[in-house]
Amino acid sequence: MAGHSQFKNIMHRKGRQDAMRSKAFSKLAREITVAAKMGAPDPNFNPRLRLAIQNAKAESMPKDNIQRAINKAAGGDAENYDEVRYEGYGPGGVAVIVEALTDNRNRTASNVRACFTKAGGALGETGSVSFMWDRVGEIVYPASAASADKAMDAAIEAGADDVQSDEESHVIICAFESIGDVSSALEASLGEAQSVKTIWKPQNNIPVDEERAQSLMKLVAALEDDDDVQNVYANFEVDDATLAKLSAA
Repeated sequence: MAGHSQFKNIMHRKGRQDAMRSKAFSKLAREITVAAKMGAPDPNFNPRLRLAIQNAKAESMPKDNIQRAINKAAGGDAENYDEVRYEGYGPGGVAVIVEALTDNRNRTASNVRACFTKAGGALGETGSVSFMWDRVGEIVYPASAASADKAMDAAIEAGADDVQSDEESHVIICAFESIGDVSSALEASLGEAQSVKTIWKPQNNIPVDEERAQSLMKLVAALEDDDDVQNVYANFEVDDATLAKLSAA
């Protein structure tokens, strides 16, 4: 499991999900507004907006909040956000990719650089680590949606590339260009997905010990705490014993 996913699971176990909900809603609303402003305000004719709304619903974002974010774009008073990607290395040479939506590139770059420096890492140039990752589609279903075998069959039929099932979920990976077609096919057989989005998938993960994992988790947490940062990916992995210690700490 990738470092980003493990971090999320640990935070969930620590009960911080509710404390992060307001910030998550703000970031989801920003993505909805940007998607609506870049294309049609109708999700039926705007795939990016459709995915943004679907992910917002998966996080239990109220319908009124979603509609306000769409209306903000339609009203013409929405801020102009730029999509920016930052790349660098965290402790132990772990590669990190940060995606942001910002109305002030200088502010965001300064904040991201400060997070890397404080963690003992270094911010690099665009392209300095992304060559070690693949841009893919990720479609997630809860484990209750289907058995592992049924999820596998549905994914193969839909044209997906990989499926990872555990006691919590089915994570289905597909080509970046095919995410719309694959998600539609899966919805016909498995129902509405928990989340549908494009992600950076590392080609290889770096095993880290407990101390290094704690440092990386602090870096990821600091980055995700920034209002402009939408997603953070890190190519590290932690063994089950270390993961259990971190979860219990």
